[in-house]
Amino acid sequence: MKYWYGLLLVAFLASCQDPIYTPKPRGYPKVEYPEKAYVPFSEGYCDLSFEYPRYAEIQRDTVYLNEKPAHPCWFDIFFPSFDARLHCTYAPVGEAKSFEELRSDAFELANWHNKKASYIEENLIENQYGSRGLTFEFEGPVASQFQFFLTDSLHRHFFRGALYFNAEARPDSLAPIYEFLRQDVDRMLSTFQWKD
Repeated sequence: MKYWYGLLLVAFLASCQDPIYTPKPRGYPKVEYPEKAYVPFSEGYCDLSFEYPRYAEIQRDTVYLNEKPAHPCWFDIFFPSFDARLHCTYAPVGEAKSFEELRSDAFELANWHNKKASYIEENLIENQYGSRGLTFEFEGPVASQFQFFLTDSLHRHFFRGALYFNAEARPDSLAPIYEFLRQDVDRMLSTFQWKD
């Protein structure tokens, strides 16, 4: 009988050990990338044109902070497949602000990301149509990984853009989508023209 009690005690103690759990690997949803194809943007409310992806939508801003936008040429390029937006704003230089003030605003908005960015890379833009400006590319968990501004050679126009995802800032999981959309923004910048 003692033998059975001893065996039962050993079995009971063996069953009291914590099970060993193995974590599952991280899973990310599969992303279906649309085929690259571009259409021209040339709207009457903007004195500019460029090419943007066929799978994106232009959405005009009609309200900005409960007020009318500063200029009718404020819009978003919305990428519904990725729930991302390229916020675009235009300002004629000299009407409300000088070129230096607009450029300073663009740098201030970019530098706001220094709180979370681990690295910022600035690159000059100059395309064959005379548009020039600067891009800001951020690394780290920032709200907008890519921003830019463009102007013409006489500094009469100022155009600014910032790419945002409607998701938590996780650069690793968003990296493939960011690279895909970055190609579209590069196409936009290379085809950007002022109408006058």
